[in-house]
Amino acid sequence: MSLIETFQNLAAEVPELLQPVVVAAAGAVPFIEGEGAATIGLLGGLYPVAAAAAAMIGNFLCVALLVLLSSGARDAVLTRSRTKARAERDAVAGTGPSAGAATIYAVNEDRMSPRRAKFQRAYERFGVPGVSLLGPLLLPTQFTATMLVATGIGKARILVWQAIAIFGWTTATTIIISRVLAAVS
Repeated sequence: MSLIETFQNLAAEVPELLQPVVVAAAGAVPFIEGEGAATIGLLGGLYPVAAAAAAMIGNFLCVALLVLLSSGARDAVLTRSRTKARAERDAVAGTGPSAGAATIYAVNEDRMSPRRAKFQRAYERFGVPGVSLLGPLLLPTQFTATMLVATGIGKARILVWQAIAIFGWTTATTIIISRVLAAVS
């Protein structure tokens, strides 16, 4: 049984009051996101607005949490790197507590994962708005948002564009699926 089927079955089995919670939980899962979660909610019998709202909330909360956590991690790594670089400069210059004990660290930036390379090409071509709005076609919003944080973009800018993208994609999917379901029934 797939993860989508699990969420569909769960949404069908819980009381109506808890169905939006299941849809929100599905929206937090990469590759299901707001679009898939809204579809799960619609197939589970939720009203389109309720399904879309729950899916958007679940997806955005997950993205916001990841942006905040990865931003904190990035800040910690940068602070540590700056401290280490300062100590190495002092050691090379013969000043500071670790004089004479300099270590040179080489970073291989040529090796990049295929996902990271795909993201980098899209980022260079479209910028933050384009990557956020077109991101669901390439990668889940959770991956896109954390990669944007890694490039040094501000948290607020990322969250605004991710919110716009989540709202747009989930709304469009909800409209299409609800019209298809209305035509079929």
